[in-house]
Amino acid sequence: MPHSSDSSDSSSFSQSPPPSKQDSSDDMRKVQRREKNRIAAQKSRLRQTQKADTLHLESEDLERQNAALRREIKQLSEEMKHFASMLSSHEPLCSILTSPPPPPEVLYAAHSFHQPHISSPRFQH
Repeated sequence: MPHSSDSSDSSSFSQSPPPSKQDSSDDMRKVQRREKNRIAAQKSRLRQTQKADTLHLESEDLERQNAALRREIKQLSEEMKHFASMLSSHEPLCSILTSPPPPPEVLYAAHSFHQPHISSPRFQH
């Protein structure tokens, strides 16, 4: 098998063919796609950072609210203990608690449930 054009074969592999319009168009689209992707990734990272910042601020706010509510619970518990103490010291001295309860007719005698409460002529027939 004779190799007559051995040098011409090697030169054809070392040189790339001249760029066609299709190749340059494809290269341009790749560059544009990469740029668009880079910008989208940058925006995504920015949104992610902003979301993390927002969550951090919200967390700090909730921790402040939690601390305020815990202080309020403590203050109300102390107030409840104070009132319970006052009630327990008052119970032995209270005449209302030591006397028998009044009969039901005494409690309801002050109220006249049988009188009509509506006196407007509009409701009278």
